[in-house]
Amino acid sequence: MPEVDFSGSIGGRVIFHIQFPSEIHAELIAADVIPHPYKAESDTDYQWVAEAEWLYATTFRVDALLDSVVHDLHFDGLDTLCTVFLNGEKILEADNMLLPYLLRKENTLLLHFSSAKLRAKRLEDEYGKRRAGSCNLGDPSRVYVRKAQYHWRWDWGPEVMTVGPCRPIYLKSYSAAIKSLKAQTNVDQKLNMSLNASVHLYKSSAGVRSISFVLIDSEGKVIKTSSQELLDTQSPAHEAHLSWNFVKEETELWWPVKYGRQTLYTLRVRLHAVDGTVLDEISKRVGFRRVQLLQEPLVDAPGTTFLFEVNNERMFLGGSNWVPCNYLLTNATPKTYKGLLRAARDGNQICIRVWSGGIYEPDIFYDTCDELGLLVWQDFCGFACGVYPTHESFVKLVSTEAEANVAKLAHHPCILIWCGNNEDYQQINQWKEKRELPARLFYEDIFPNIVERLMPGVPYWPGSPYGGKEWYETEDQTVGDVHEWHVWCNVSPGEYYQNYDILAGRFISEFGLPSFPCKPTVDFWFDQRPNSENQRHPQSQTVAHYCRSGSYERRFSILMNENFRISSDLETHAFLTQVMQAEGLGWAYRSWRRNWKGRGREYTAGALVWQTNDAWPATSWSLVDFFVRPRPPLLWMSRLYSRFTLAVVKNRDNDRPRQFYEFGAFRNVSATLEVWASNFTLSTVKATAELSYYDFATEQVYHTATHHVTIPPNQSAEIYQGIVQPPPSERQGVVRGVELERTHTVVVHARLVDPAGKVLARFTNWPEPYKFIDFPDPKMRLKLQSDGTSLKIEVKKPAKCAFFSVPGEKTGDEIKWSDNAIDLFPGDIQTITAESLNGRKVAVSRLGAERPVVVPIDRE
Repeated sequence: MPEVDFSGSIGGRVIFHIQFPSEIHAELIAADVIPHPYKAESDTDYQWVAEAEWLYATTFRVDALLDSVVHDLHFDGLDTLCTVFLNGEKILEADNMLLPYLLRKENTLLLHFSSAKLRAKRLEDEYGKRRAGSCNLGDPSRVYVRKAQYHWRWDWGPEVMTVGPCRPIYLKSYSAAIKSLKAQTNVDQKLNMSLNASVHLYKSSAGVRSISFVLIDSEGKVIKTSSQELLDTQSPAHEAHLSWNFVKEETELWWPVKYGRQTLYTLRVRLHAVDGTVLDEISKRVGFRRVQLLQEPLVDAPGTTFLFEVNNERMFLGGSNWVPCNYLLTNATPKTYKGLLRAARDGNQICIRVWSGGIYEPDIFYDTCDELGLLVWQDFCGFACGVYPTHESFVKLVSTEAEANVAKLAHHPCILIWCGNNEDYQQINQWKEKRELPARLFYEDIFPNIVERLMPGVPYWPGSPYGGKEWYETEDQTVGDVHEWHVWCNVSPGEYYQNYDILAGRFISEFGLPSFPCKPTVDFWFDQRPNSENQRHPQSQTVAHYCRSGSYERRFSILMNENFRISSDLETHAFLTQVMQAEGLGWAYRSWRRNWKGRGREYTAGALVWQTNDAWPATSWSLVDFFVRPRPPLLWMSRLYSRFTLAVVKNRDNDRPRQFYEFGAFRNVSATLEVWASNFTLSTVKATAELSYYDFATEQVYHTATHHVTIPPNQSAEIYQGIVQPPPSERQGVVRGVELERTHTVVVHARLVDPAGKVLARFTNWPEPYKFIDFPDPKMRLKLQSDGTSLKIEVKKPAKCAFFSVPGEKTGDEIKWSDNAIDLFPGDIQTITAESLNGRKVAVSRLGAERPVVVPIDRE
């Protein structure tokens, strides 16, 4: 290969990279060659980047390492099509990560990246065009290239075809070294724990005397040790195996969050020379847990369960779906990953699904899930909403990729299940054309065999969603898992979010409603945009640019018009979309959690919101926006994911949503009231359910009731069913012999209180639709406690979705609220904490007064 000529580079100049690992868009932004793709609607202006070829070059010396026998150059991640040259010699095509080469003193490494976008089109020409979702999901040729599928565009993000050495490249020099360590923990039905490990050495290793194994707990205490002699030091055995059984006092189980401790151990392996010198060392962190997927007959319903049991405890899994946290992956820092996952944990989630259209996340993601006790539903990545090929070279490439990633993640206790794909079966079901899916070869043969071999004991599931009489059926609510998109996609007329309880399944692995992000993120949209003030309304070009969902305006308008008063003010509209998202997701989750009724009656065993996070600052389904700002729905959902929940619903007999009061074709006569609670601890709970009724018309609390309840462990229980008590002396007359009762102005507030007086859960039911309510001024009073962070909140009239904020809050200076987006009721004083308040003013938004207003603070 001749010397590299950069004369044809951008602007006739070489760009010196500013970070490593590197991604070309980030480099071009730093060099002022292209604008930032997330600002000023500029992402469509740089699509040429995806069709160009890019060179990365560097020179390095290895003088200090020349005495070593072998030099290995590791590539942890090359995005995506890359030819690697070392000293002018081609040494690697595409994605091999480990190649041993003997280096000279002065070495030139050149990475030549070609266009994944153009390669995909060439392969499409060679093998034929395939279907792959709608136009919102990128060009169908994406199925031919092993690159993150969302880079081609998705219904929540732009087309950003990233390029570059996106993960570390490093040199390892050695005379003897460990090639791999496989650590497999096992927990049997009686919860007895054991550990099996296999160590493989490089065949070039020489002079090795022994291998030592040490298991250490998180405090540095040695739990167990072992050593194996390698008899022939000139030609040692190239592998060693370990099998340990533990008595119960030696080790502890790893538990998901809320169920116990996240006990972790480090298995350290060292390679020793004849003189005792440590030649190499490798460690992996492990945890002991038992996971099972149970599909059992139900006592009094068709189909089977789809539930997970961890350490012999059946668990209702509440959580969300994870997408990559940035298009420019090299800009995603450990702080970003930890912040997002802590937000999920602090939001009382227990399970995160890593979506197939993204990437196998870096180590920091899985390590943090291990530490936080978050279970991970792991999709095989690169299979999302498409008909993928199975020609020989593709099968070989995917098989190698799958095996490498299962092996890499096998030691993590957080891994709950492996899943073959996202919505590939569903696409076949929806299209109702050719019932052919060649990639079933992966989903039903190759992938399950790899999981069984490399991660035995961990469940495998062919796809999400999946389950039905025919292999392509994905909407059977009585088996498997379902994706519940009838409401947002308006699949059939009248699919209100108030019908989520009817649209239940055995396990809902996707469901969601979108909303605008937090106000500072919306303000970011207009940064650097000319004439931005003219764009600050809900139907502007800028607003459309940051919402990539198909038919989003029509879908939004249906849900918003049915439930809320429409506003042309952008800040008001944005807040109302957040309330809509919180209300819809909240009703879905409350009603599906109600279906967890004890053994043999686990009619719904989990619900994962779409989605946890964002890959760019957009209107989307996320609970936490791109800048790691919790949206109001996250705080709303955190209460529903907690150990105890309480729910109240008022129903009426009509063909509108049952929760609606009708004022058009007819007038509602009365309403029924249903109250239930959920206990997700492992102990029976005795409590009192307190009900209070407030009438907007008379502005008074007019009725109270108490119900003593015993809620069995790990299930839901019904508390009360009856007629909503109307306000006194407010009969509206008689029509055709039927008394008309005015309950459309009634708010029902419920509390679940333990014998010591501690409030375990709250819930407030409001007359729906909200657009008919004239919300009064709640006369809110805030009192700051002596600790400087606790705020007591009191109202004289009910307030819906009170969301607290600090005026002028900037990134990096945000308040962390212990609770937010709360309903407030007269006589029920609530206390929340605001970390880092530091004397700043507090503003509140609420339904009926959506723009934030500063509330005076009294001091204790």
